[in-house]
This record gives sequence, structure tokens and C-alpha cells, in this order.
Amino acid sequence: MEPVIAIDGPSGAGKSSVARAIAVRAGWRYLDTGSLYRALTLGLLGQGLVEVTKDREGWICRTAPTCILTIDSSALEPKIFLNGSDVGEQIRSLEVTQNVSEISALPCVRSRLLDLQRELIKRGGIVVEGRDIGSVVWPQAEVKFYLTADLTARALRRHAELNKDVELDFIAGSLAQRDQTDSTRAHSPLALASGAILLDTTESSFEEVVEQVWNEIERELAL
Repeated sequence: MEPVIAIDGPSGAGKSSVARAIAVRAGWRYLDTGSLYRALTLGLLGQGLVEVTKDREGWICRTAPTCILTIDSSALEPKIFLNGSDVGEQIRSLEVTQNVSEISALPCVRSRLLDLQRELIKRGGIVVEGRDIGSVVWPQAEVKFYLTADLTARALRRHAELNKDVELDFIAGSLAQRDQTDSTRAHSPLALASGAILLDTTESSFEEVVEQVWNEIERELAL
């Protein structure tokens, strides 16, 4: 079976772009697990999440199963569908970004999406990026990475992805809050997995990081 490559790390560290570039280069599939949480958040927002003030966790756990998620794991043109509709653009909205931490921290959500992720991963030949791939989702991955960068660098990268009208300081604050939430949640926290290769991308270009990751994969797999 072809290998599974796990790439974890905080928001803005470059996981998605690097993981996809590696998948394209190797001819493997690609899975952005964060898109699953974002798509589910989008679905819940569409069903009135913002208006729910009482027993939000219970409401989310009851409503989440009505949001049907499917993935096209092609590295060249990855897609995510919510109830049959392609939502690749919508899941990057500021509203989704502001709410995804709460959703992704809930055990009922993580448990449901864990099964979907493992089903997609199990046949191998895939580069998977997220926050708990090497530690929880697929700890047996042949090569595991943890990409990180300082907060300023990550905020600048995210600012480039979002509407430029969003203040950089606001984005930095949101990332810092997400870091805190992801690192301290009781269920599947963001953490450096055992055996993962730690790469700080703060001072590195995208191309440099891709080469670093590729070289480590070649070394680990003796390609």
C-alpha cells in the first residue's frame, strides 16, 4: 500500500499549500481535514447556529448529522461538498473562520468526522493535513510533520487569503484565540505527535518548505 503522509500544525503555518504541492508532486491524493470542519460549520450556520443561545452543544450534536459532507481528494482539484453542493469558496468566509473553533472542539463533532477521515485515508497514497492527524487520526502514518511559524507570519499569510478589508490585528487575534482553543481542548488537542518532524516555516519561502518536506519524505521512505 502507498504511504500516508501526515502534516499537522496551527492555522497559517502553510500546511494546506505544502501538503497539496507534495501530493501533486508524488501523484498522491490530498485531504485537508480542516475543510471538513469548516464545511460542517457552514452547514450549521445555515441552520441557525448564530441564533442558538441555549444548550448550543446539544443543538450542534443533534443538527450536525443533517450536514452531509463528501470529499473529492484529487490533489489537482480537491473539492468539498455540503449536501451535494460545492462549498470550497464559502468555507473560507470570515463568519466560518470565527465559528469553526467552537464546532471543532466538540467531541461529538470530532468523533463523527474522525470516521470519515479514516475511511478516506485507509487505502494510502495520500497527504493529509490538519491538527491531530499524526497523533489521533492516523498515528501510524509513514511520515509525520508538524509545521509551525510565529504569529505575525501566520497572520500575514491568512490576511493574504482573506478579504483585505479585514484588519491584520483582528486576524492575529483570531489566530491566537484559535491556537489557545486548539491546544487546550480536552478532545484531540493540537500537539506535536510522537515521531513528527518539526519544521518552523517563519523565515522560509513556500518553495523552500516544499523542498524540505519532500527531502524528508525521500529520506524516510528511501524513495
